[in-house]
Amino acid sequence: MEHMIPNVLTIAGSDPSGGAGIQADLKTFSALGAYGTAAITALTVQNTRGVTAVHPVSADVVSAQLDAVFSDLRIDAVKIGMLANAAIVRAVAAVLERYQPAHVVLDTVILSSSGHSLLEPDALDALRERLLPLASIITPNLHEAAALLDQPVAADEAQMARQGDALHALGAHAVLIKGGHLPGDFSPDWLIEASRHTRLAGARVNVTGTHGTGCTLSAAIAALRPQRLDLANAVSDAKTYLTQALIHSTRLSVGQGTAGPLHHCHAWW
Repeated sequence: MEHMIPNVLTIAGSDPSGGAGIQADLKTFSALGAYGTAAITALTVQNTRGVTAVHPVSADVVSAQLDAVFSDLRIDAVKIGMLANAAIVRAVAAVLERYQPAHVVLDTVILSSSGHSLLEPDALDALRERLLPLASIITPNLHEAAALLDQPVAADEAQMARQGDALHALGAHAVLIKGGHLPGDFSPDWLIEASRHTRLAGARVNVTGTHGTGCTLSAAIAALRPQRLDLANAVSDAKTYLTQALIHSTRLSVGQGTAGPLHHCHAWW
């Protein structure tokens, strides 16, 4: 029987410069053999120089977008990115509880790489209480993990793993805690599952094309999870795709800021 192409939904903010958010997610889905759909949670004003404004979509409109997709399409996996505020977090959680998609990848977006807040402070509690238990996997970086746990940022891998365990205990089925902010030649990530801890480390890629890295990794996991036997294989292959997108970012000439986009379509162009 012919392989069925998965339908994958991103719930995230829009990046008009195309490097992050739903634009990055849709490129990633297509590059990895999935049909992409999207529900927009916020309009951002940003480019390669940074984020200057965020305009959230009303929670009712977010819910309506999601109902329109789920009521008509078979959705095989969901990636959740920027949610902006507590009302949107609760609206997304209610829809997920109603339709119960098989795979939910939660990218816990709190700050942009340039330091602009992308999640209102009172939304953290809603994120912990409503969405973490619905997530098949969450993908925080060190700063996001610290914010979710109200702890200092991990300074080494041992602290990373402990914080991953703590996030798992909060209700996430699995945690990929990302160590890209640690010093050194390698970028270590830890995949925390109920039955095992897996260290996933790769050589650090020293390029300026890093805008949208977190969006792209979580989107890649969502695209690949329906196509792989288990979560660990999907995460490993997503990291390989991300590494190549970073390496090939030097082929692009996009923007004048310090962080340009990844090359999501490096295998095709």
